[in-house]
Amino acid sequence: SLPAKLINGGIAGLIGVTCVFPIDLAKTRLQNQQNGQRLYTSLSDCLIKTIRSEGYFGMYRGAAVNLTLVTPEKAIKLAANDFFRHHLSKDGKKLTLLREMLAGCGAGTCQVIVTTPMEMLKIQLQDAGRIAAQKKLMAAQAQLSSSSSSAAAAAEPAVEARTTATQITRELLRSKGIAGLYKGLGATLLRDVPFSIVYFPLFANLNKLGQKDPNVKAPFYVSFLSGCVAGSTAAVAVNPCDVIKTRLQSLQRGVNEDTYSGILDCTKKIWQREGPTAFFKGAYCRALVIAPLFGIAQVVYFVGIAEFLLDMLPKRRA
Repeated sequence: SLPAKLINGGIAGLIGVTCVFPIDLAKTRLQNQQNGQRLYTSLSDCLIKTIRSEGYFGMYRGAAVNLTLVTPEKAIKLAANDFFRHHLSKDGKKLTLLREMLAGCGAGTCQVIVTTPMEMLKIQLQDAGRIAAQKKLMAAQAQLSSSSSSAAAAAEPAVEARTTATQITRELLRSKGIAGLYKGLGATLLRDVPFSIVYFPLFANLNKLGQKDPNVKAPFYVSFLSGCVAGSTAAVAVNPCDVIKTRLQSLQRGVNEDTYSGILDCTKKIWQREGPTAFFKGAYCRALVIAPLFGIAQVVYFVGIAEFLLDMLPKRRA
């Protein structure tokens, strides 16, 4: 039933995000740092420095936004894919690869309604620590190189002003209206639609390999592994689009970092100033995030926790 699908998708999203959010934070910071302003050399270096400067909970900056909006986002994504697969199938026959890809395309298009504002807010909170750390580092370097006390005072490290998702939302709505929350919508579509086109058909076919009978669900570990493999493959495939999306949605920039007017401008500047390898910044982090996230999501969704809970309600009333 639709309520069961929505509940399963929501539970899957909450569990998955809680498990992998620190890696996602590292991915955002690695993707946003540009040549000459690099603070982090790797995933582990980013997490260690984040803990040292911001504490353990610094790794979960922006998690509240994700945990709030991931339920409708995952619910829409999974339920929409099922909806399109159902309506694209003919008399219950097996879907062709093209129809599976069309169903994934529909799911990816639907989810951006929630994904775009969620990513927009999350990125601001995740990257705030990197920008603050960069400013403090440059201020400290300026103090060391300065010989006059006045210059040293001017370079005094600024204390980071903590902002919340609510403050960012109010400011965007006040200055730009609802369109402010949907900055980077085109880049989000450019990432999520191809991701779903790759992910859903790949998962469905991998999951079928573990089914002994077409009418019987595959074991949970098959769904988990299928979700991990399909998720990580799709994540790496669309990582260039994710880098562009992350750069476009970042409202605050570090010192001497580029600004972008759109997808083409962003693509051109990254290619010219950072090289083609920059499009794969954070790719392994994204694979590490997406693999367990979608593995957990598919297990919860296909095992059907919601069906069990909903079936228990009438019994309790009785």
